[in-house]
Amino acid sequence: MTDFVDRFIRSCRIIKASYKVLDADGELLFLPILSGIVTAVVGGGLIYQSYTLGTFDALKDGDAAKLQGIYVWLFGFYVVEYFIIYFFNTALVGAAIARLDGGDPTVGSALALAFRRTWQILGYAIISATVGIILRMVAERIGFVGRLIAAGLGLAWTVATFLVVPVMAAEGVGPIEAIEKSAALLKKSWGENLIGNASISVVFGSIGAAVILVGYGGGLWLHNRGNDGAALLLAIACAMLLAAVAILGSALAGVYQAAVYYFTVIGEPPDGFDKGLIRDAFAPKATS
Repeated sequence: MTDFVDRFIRSCRIIKASYKVLDADGELLFLPILSGIVTAVVGGGLIYQSYTLGTFDALKDGDAAKLQGIYVWLFGFYVVEYFIIYFFNTALVGAAIARLDGGDPTVGSALALAFRRTWQILGYAIISATVGIILRMVAERIGFVGRLIAAGLGLAWTVATFLVVPVMAAEGVGPIEAIEKSAALLKKSWGENLIGNASISVVFGSIGAAVILVGYGGGLWLHNRGNDGAALLLAIACAMLLAAVAILGSALAGVYQAAVYYFTVIGEPPDGFDKGLIRDAFAPKATS
């Protein structure tokens, strides 16, 4: 337990250092903003098109043929959405790696890097979509046990592929080689990958939950007192704040991935990070 707490504390300090790196290139926040906008617009368009074509009727009547069509549509949806997310993540992580290496990346150079990795990103999106469909089928067809199996396999997949985007961004290798290298690098920093990423999720998830609670509770309180205008303004303000929290959390996660990759590959602490902290936090896993 003590070791876990120590790792968690070190990871939180790494997140703080990640913010300092991001602060030096504030314009890179534009990348997760773009990612969110494009993902929402394209995803919303695909869902609307599918709805108008009657694809989701299969969920009502249980027709086997239509259900197969649902899986085909879902696979395509996953591929498109994963591609968009990985594209902008590659841009962000690539820029973060350049900054950690002493460079001065811009949004333009970050997007140019992502465009050069288009085929690798598409391949990884297809692989991820395939895994997602398989896990969904397992969860739906085996019931509660299937959901447990899918959750376990999903976690294992998430952990093993934690460094795929940094590997593709920095080295330009194909998705399969990137997955293999991610799993290999994971063995050097397995605890920090999980705990650091979890700390980002916990911190920003908690902030997001608080914002939602304030928005809902405050809006309901104002509405009950006949002040609908103020309730609407509060809802808008909370929605904007929630979006800002999500954008910052996504950006910090990208910088964190870049820092993990940089140290495990280069073997030296990246610029902007405390050397003692990084050296202790990312020490290779002890072997027996």
